[in-house]
Order: sequence, then structure tokens, then C-alpha cells
Amino acid sequence: MKVPIFLFLGCLFWEGKAKPQFPEQEKDPDFWNNWAQRSLQNALRLQELNKNVAQNTILFLGDGMGVSTVTAARILKGQLNGQSGEEAQLEMDKFPYVALSKTYNTNAQVPDSAGTATAYLCGVKANEGTVGVSAAAVRSQCNTTRGNEVTSILKWAKDAGKSVGIVTTTRVNHATPSAAYAHCVDRDWYSDAEMPTEALQSGSDVEYPGDRKHNGTRKDGRNLVDEWKDRVKDKTLLVHLCSFDDVLFIDFPESDEMLLRARGHYVWNKKDLLSLNPNNVDYLLGLFEPGDMAYELERNTETDPSLTEMVDVAIKILKKNLRGFFLLVEGGRIDHGHHEGKAKQALHEAVEMDRSIARAGLLTHEYNTLTVVTADHSHVFSFGGYTLRGNSIFGLAPALSDVDQKPFTSILYGNGPGFKLVNGGRENVSTVNYEQNNYQAQSAVPLRTETHGGEDVAIFSKGPMAHLLHGVQEQNYIPHVMAFAACIGQNREDREHCRSRSGSPSLSHISPMLAILVSAKWLLC
Repeated sequence: MKVPIFLFLGCLFWEGKAKPQFPEQEKDPDFWNNWAQRSLQNALRLQELNKNVAQNTILFLGDGMGVSTVTAARILKGQLNGQSGEEAQLEMDKFPYVALSKTYNTNAQVPDSAGTATAYLCGVKANEGTVGVSAAAVRSQCNTTRGNEVTSILKWAKDAGKSVGIVTTTRVNHATPSAAYAHCVDRDWYSDAEMPTEALQSGSDVEYPGDRKHNGTRKDGRNLVDEWKDRVKDKTLLVHLCSFDDVLFIDFPESDEMLLRARGHYVWNKKDLLSLNPNNVDYLLGLFEPGDMAYELERNTETDPSLTEMVDVAIKILKKNLRGFFLLVEGGRIDHGHHEGKAKQALHEAVEMDRSIARAGLLTHEYNTLTVVTADHSHVFSFGGYTLRGNSIFGLAPALSDVDQKPFTSILYGNGPGFKLVNGGRENVSTVNYEQNNYQAQSAVPLRTETHGGEDVAIFSKGPMAHLLHGVQEQNYIPHVMAFAACIGQNREDREHCRSRSGSPSLSHISPMLAILVSAKWLLC
């Protein structure tokens, strides 16, 4: 029997790669046994539960960051650091507690980012395409809005005297950030220009002044940036002066309170953002691009801040409030990269979010800060093909297809824009640069935009009450845990740990200074 030459060559290719290089120490059973024993001892220490009050809460939301994306981003992080990649650790990997979140919307098996945002921010599941409203509200039917509004954990935190902030790489009225403050039955109603007539009846950009498409889409002529600046200009803060235990904050014997004028700042470039002195900022609005921010791989590092830099500034401002803060951080363009079939863009966005998680960890303490990392949904993104240890995460599988005898990349999509036929067959990827930044990985079904996936996503957590995020949970459970840990929202007076002084001293006499960092895009649309 003759062996076809292409199959023979494929076997040679496989045999040539059959002995991957890996650290010599991994051949020794003691290496793995000792590693497991250290992990066991760390696990035993988790029995000492952190039941402190969460003075601060940070929610990192990787938009579209399914488990396959987490794994691939881990490998990419390691490879960027000169490792083979598989043995690397993301910052979220170091968190002691991991759970799974069921992401379906009330009317959708595979969810969208609006209904999911309502779940993990407002605590109730909702219909796809709606933000800040319950499932009684119907998408695009404006008259179903009133009476069905639900509030987010950011409002619960603000009502409790905490500072709140939002940092995102998308536009500020995209699905994730908008669920924090808006009540709308259609996520696509970015302004009155996008709304239908029946719904309507029931500005300029500093960086791009000559480009009309960047000047917003509003028809009513309002400039929301100017309105915001006017509003914070006249703000005053009532600061109560007191001391407790042996720590003196401010002591004026003639009065126990004083009025201070709030200091609000609007910035639109990296230089102005990083030049701010957090001690002199009470309110901050940062809009750095007219739409979504550029992908991290394409970001102008001179003019636009990274997600990590924005998180750094946000925490330094928010942590001035002695009552604590709630910060929402979204790595929003992970999702966009996947929708476009551009896995390299998506994974570099995930690695950048990992850097921001590390920075937040350095600026806070696990003793009194609950940090949660999760995703709103997954994508039909996969990588496989029996790749060998250390294979480039963007590289080829080690053997040809045994059906069409062509190579294929490890990364593939179930559907999306990467579907392509050449002479009636699958494109030979060896003829293109498949490691290029904007390469669109091959997909099984042709679509202009790749779709979300329906499987559960991970929840990583550390800090006070993090152990409550366990097992497999409905997505709307997440804000209830965060609120319980922070003693905000429902029934806070009935919680035993809220009446204790663990986690932070009693700050009932100190008023908050609200600092909102919205790092994203254009508010004038």
C-alpha cells in the first residue's frame, strides 16, 4: 500500500515536533509533588475565612472573557515574558476562590452584554438588549420602562456614602457602563438620534474638532461634557471632622464640620490625566476617544492612557474617601476583538486587563478590599489541535488536516468573519500571515460578526466575604455578595459583620467625596 506523500510529510512534521522542550526540573516527580504540597498548604489556610467588612469593592469585568479566553491569555502572558506560556499565572489565577456564573438572559439562552450587565450590577436577570430595567420591560418598547427600573450597586454604594467610579475601554454609554447608571429598554438608543419617533414622543470633540462624525449624534443640541463641568463647578462637600481610636484625621475645636468646594476635572488625553494630583481631585471625567478606545496593540501611547494607567488614577482618587469606594473596571474590547475574529487583539486586551488587576492589588489590601474578576459572557472562541508545549498561541497546529490536507491555526471560531473559501475549499493559512495583529482566524460558519457563547464563565474573588462566591451561581448573585460584604444595599443593618468594626473603623461621621472616573469615549453621542 502506498502512503500518500502529503500524509507522509504530515507525519514527518508531527514526528519532528514530538519532543517539545520543557524545563528539566519537570522530569523529576519531586517537582510536581512539592508543587502540589505547597498548593495544599495554601488551600488549608483558606479555612480561615475573611469575614471583614469590605470597605472597598472592585469589580473587574472582562467583556466576552470566557474560560478559553482566560487560558489563552495566560499562555500569551507567559510567552510575552519569554516562557513557554502554559505554566504562567494571571493575576486572577492567584485569587483564592473561583466560581461559575450562569449567564443566560431571561429571554435568551446565549446572552448579550446589556442583560448580563443588569444582572451583575443590579442584581436581577433581565431581557437581552435592556439595561437597568427588570424583565418586565420589553426591548424597544419605551412605554414599558417606567416602573420597571432597577438600581445598580454603584447607587447602593453612593447612597451609603462611598465614592464610586467607572473605568472602561469602551464608550461610556456602551452596555456594561450604562447598566451602572441608566434605565433603558434598548441598549442601542445612544442618543435621541438613534431612538424611534414613538420613543421620543413618550457638541464637539476637543481632539478631533474638524471631524463631524466625532462631534456626537445628539439632535437636541445638548453638550453633556459642558453640563457636567458646570454641575461640578458649583458643588460643595460637607466634611465632618472627627477622630477615633488613636488616629487623628482633622481636629478643629470650634466646629465639627466645614464646607469645602469640590474640585472637578475634565481630561481628554493621557498627559492631563497623569498630571493630576489625586489629592486635588474630587470629581473626574475622562473621555479619551470619540468612540471606543483603540485596541491596546494599536494604542497611541503618547496620547491615550492604558487601562492600567486609568485604574491607577481612579483608585488613588477614590481611596481618599474614608468610607471606601466601589470601582467598576471593564476590559471592554476583549469582546470586540472576538466579534471581529481578531483573536490577537482580544487576547492582548485580556493581558492588559490582567496588568490593571495587578496594579489594583498593589494599591489596595485584601484585608478590607473585595476584588472580583468575571465576565459577562463567553464567545465561540477555541484553541486546540494537539499543539505542543510552548507552541505560539497564535501558531499552527502541528499536523495537517486529515480531510483537506491543509494546515490550520490552533485558534479557531465557531462562526464569524474568518470564514473564507478559495477555489471552492478552505484557505491555506500558510499562504497568509496568521500571526498578524488583525488576522481573522478561520471560522466554521460565515457571519459578519462572530457571536457570543452560551457556556458559564468564571468568577475569581479575593478579600472580605470572597468565599461566598462559590459553586455554580446565577449571574445576578454577584452584586448581592458584593453588597453584603460592603454592608450596603438591602438589610445592611441586620448583618452581624456590619455591626462589628472589622475591616475598617466606624466612619459614620465622615461624609463622602464622590469621584467618578469614566475612562472611555464620547459622552456627546
